[in-house]
Amino acid sequence: MKRTVLSVIIFLLYISAAMAQAKEAKPAKTEDVASIDSILKAVYDVISGDAGEERDWDRFLSLFHKDARLIPVGKNPQTGVTAASVFTPADYIERTGPVFAKQGFHEREIGRRTDRYGDIAQVFSAYEAFRSKSDKEPFLRGINSFQLLYDGKRWWVLTIYWQAETPENPIPKDYLFPKPSNP
Repeated sequence: MKRTVLSVIIFLLYISAAMAQAKEAKPAKTEDVASIDSILKAVYDVISGDAGEERDWDRFLSLFHKDARLIPVGKNPQTGVTAASVFTPADYIERTGPVFAKQGFHEREIGRRTDRYGDIAQVFSAYEAFRSKSDKEPFLRGINSFQLLYDGKRWWVLTIYWQAETPENPIPKDYLFPKPSNP
């Protein structure tokens, strides 16, 4: 009997926490989640802005599944060990908000490779980042690995797993958009 009561209490707590979390995120704009192209464009758009420019964090959160994760990968300069850190979208906002208040960050896609099977998609999206829209050279490049889910109505970001480019690990040319030829 005690086990049954405890199970019911745990279940009710789980359901109420899930409902509370679902109420926190505002609905996504239809045009942001209608296709793979649109959800990637929305992610890049919402995190980009000049120093001190407030990001639309409600829009950002609306793009992510309730169990989504953001996972940067990097090498520790002291140990040489490559490791990953795992954040929720809310953790990402908390960590980047103060940085974005001091520094501009404009990220744009420079190439893509997409694989889709049914309602899941894996997108390797090469990017470059600038402090200002007027910068000529990026301060950072790398690849974002997006895992996406289509629920029959819209696309969701499940994970963004990324690694910055280094001299030892350049972005492969086949991950970059072809440059237009001069007429």
